Amino acid sequence: MTLDVVVVMDPIGSIKIAKDTTFAMLLEAQRRGHRLWYVRPGGLAVRGGTPLATVAPLAVKDDKAGWFSLGDWRELAFGPGQVVLMRKDPPVDAEYLHDTHILDLARHAGALVLNDPRGLRDYNEKLAALLFPQCCPPSLVSRHAGELKAFVHEHGDAVLKTLDLMGGQSIFRARTGDPNLNVILETLTHGGRSLALAQRYIPQISEGDKRILLIDGEPVDYALARIPQGDEFRGNLAAGGRGEGRPLGERDRWIAAQVGPEMKRNGMLFVGLDVIGDYLTEVNVTSPTCVRELDAQFGLNICAKLFDAIEAKVG
Repeated sequence: MTLDVVVVMDPIGSIKIAKDTTFAMLLEAQRRGHRLWYVRPGGLAVRGGTPLATVAPLAVKDDKAGWFSLGDWRELAFGPGQVVLMRKDPPVDAEYLHDTHILDLARHAGALVLNDPRGLRDYNEKLAALLFPQCCPPSLVSRHAGELKAFVHEHGDAVLKTLDLMGGQSIFRARTGDPNLNVILETLTHGGRSLALAQRYIPQISEGDKRILLIDGEPVDYALARIPQGDEFRGNLAAGGRGEGRPLGERDRWIAAQVGPEMKRNGMLFVGLDVIGDYLTEVNVTSPTCVRELDAQFGLNICAKLFDAIEAKVG
């Protein structure tokens, strides 16, 4: 069955195809003969109760000199026989949430939306890990600088982060007695108006922040360990981390087994777990990455497994 694969993403002209997981999805969809449609950024709308998108037919090729071409723009009504890849990067701000409401209407009209718009709203990527406390390091979520400061003093060494950014943005490491701790907390909480997350520092970050990918609740057999470089404590690739593929360990598979069924039940077909040492730190549902790196290192085709799952649901 030929599907219409509709992709909602950040501007395709600015991606780095060697690292872009959405691009890997598009290559696999095209290889299978599905029609690709690129949604103009900001192009979702509703008219008379009908969810719509301004789209252009899309063709892709694995060539950094020219990786895509677009046809003429047109209006597309959402409905059966469509798969919508919602792959916009955070922040999950008001505009992002509004798009998920439109994609809910698309889901009701018969399109399969990946990931389910309800889950994109419900699963904050920092807070969702705390649904599985048995997997997590000691953590605290608070608006109050005094409580967060006491957490740092209790554990001696902690990571502090905002709840709505990605790629290592606004993540701080603080120790007891850090003269910058007060200003860090003021910045993260906006003077007590915004929630921030504190987690006990995990020394095994030196061995990498592992990205474990789940497809319909089941883990891919390899994770990408993102290893901090130089004097940087963050392993995020966007912060300069080096990606090294590794087979999943026993603890990795245990964590995946804790989280996977919940994700599957709630229509989260493609999820990225962040695991440092023995601990789950984040559950990424908006636009998980690392497919291209793992495919290249291990000769995989992760998106083939993803589209097997998609086609089984649509068929």
